[in-house]
Order: sequence, then structure tokens, then C-alpha cells
Amino acid sequence: MKAFSMSVLVATIGLAVLAGCSTAPKTEEARESLLSQADIALADFKAKDSSLDAVLDDAVGYAVFPSVGKGGLIAGAAYGRGAVYEKGEFIGYADLRQGSVGAQIGGQEFAQLIVFKTQEALYKFKNNNFTFGADASAVALKSGAAAQAEFKDGVTVFADAKSGLMASAALTGQKFTFLPEDVATADTGNAGTTAERREDAKTAGATTRPSDQ
Repeated sequence: MKAFSMSVLVATIGLAVLAGCSTAPKTEEARESLLSQADIALADFKAKDSSLDAVLDDAVGYAVFPSVGKGGLIAGAAYGRGAVYEKGEFIGYADLRQGSVGAQIGGQEFAQLIVFKTQEALYKFKNNNFTFGADASAVALKSGAAAQAEFKDGVTVFADAKSGLMASAALTGQKFTFLPEDVATADTGNAGTTAERREDAKTAGATTRPSDQ
């Protein structure tokens, strides 16, 4: 009984620590870094399974969490920030929080990709009314896994371990907060959103050339 009470206490402390984390990074540089990490994580997912492209093309949106930490100092809790896309366009930030009173095996870090097949599922996510069922789990992405993926309530989830092997990742207890990009960047004092500035940078890079000698 004492052991269970201690587990509950530890998990509660972990969730309290997570509650102090903001959904979107607070600086422009940190937001740019998160988007770059999301780009890399998505490219890694696609490199491991080419069938993922067709799944994403058919989806209404997806959320990429490049690094979800589990276990370690937060004692069984998990946390990660991610980028959310609708019809291929970046629309905002999200964070993932997961607390558990059960034992965690190790402190594995992984990337997580949530794919929304229906507008209803994405709408729930964007309105912070999205949860997973009791037996929900993420599929470890490997060649051909995306093509065989099953959508439940319009959603399927993939995970990619940063190190070692991962058969699946339990999703029970994961909670999400979505923050639209314009809200996240409203207090920066910079003109335009992060996505707009990234696009401007790409355009400038594509159009600016050294003068011919």
C-alpha cells in the first residue's frame, strides 16, 4: 500500500513539473529550432518507411513530436513539444504530457507522429478535446508499417525510438495542448509568423544569387 502511495506521489510530482512547461517555445530561435527538428524527425520517419508518404498525402493533418522523453528525472512521466500541420501547412504548436503511476521500463526517448485521417479528429485535437483510448499504442515505424496501419477514430500513431528497439509505445494517459501559431508568436514583436519568415527565407535563398563575373 505504501509503495502504491509513493508511486502516486511521484507521478503527481512529475505532472506538476510538466505543468510548468509552455506549449510553444518562448523565443523565436527556439521555435525555429523546434520546426527544424520536426522537419528532421518527419524525414527520418519517411526514410524508414516509404509507404508513409501516401498515408500523409491522404491525411487532413498530422502532428510531429521530434523528442518525447519518458522516465528519467520526471519519474514515469513523459513530455514533448511538437509541430502541427493541416493539409501540409504548419498551423501551430502542441505539447504532449503523459503521467503514469505504473512502472516504466527504462527512460526511452522517442519521436512520435500522429496522423489525422478525418477533419473531426483534427478538430478535436485543435480544440484540446483529444484523448486516446485505454488500449491505444503507437506502431514502431519500419518498412511497410504505414501501409498496414489501422485508423481508429480517424487517427493512427507511429513512434521511432531514438536508440534501441521499440515494439510499440503506450499512449494511454497522453494529453495534448494545441496553440495556434499566430497566438504563440503574438508577443514576440516580430513581423509575420514563424512559418511566414521561414518561407521568406527560402524565397530569398532561391532568388538571391551572386552576380556573374
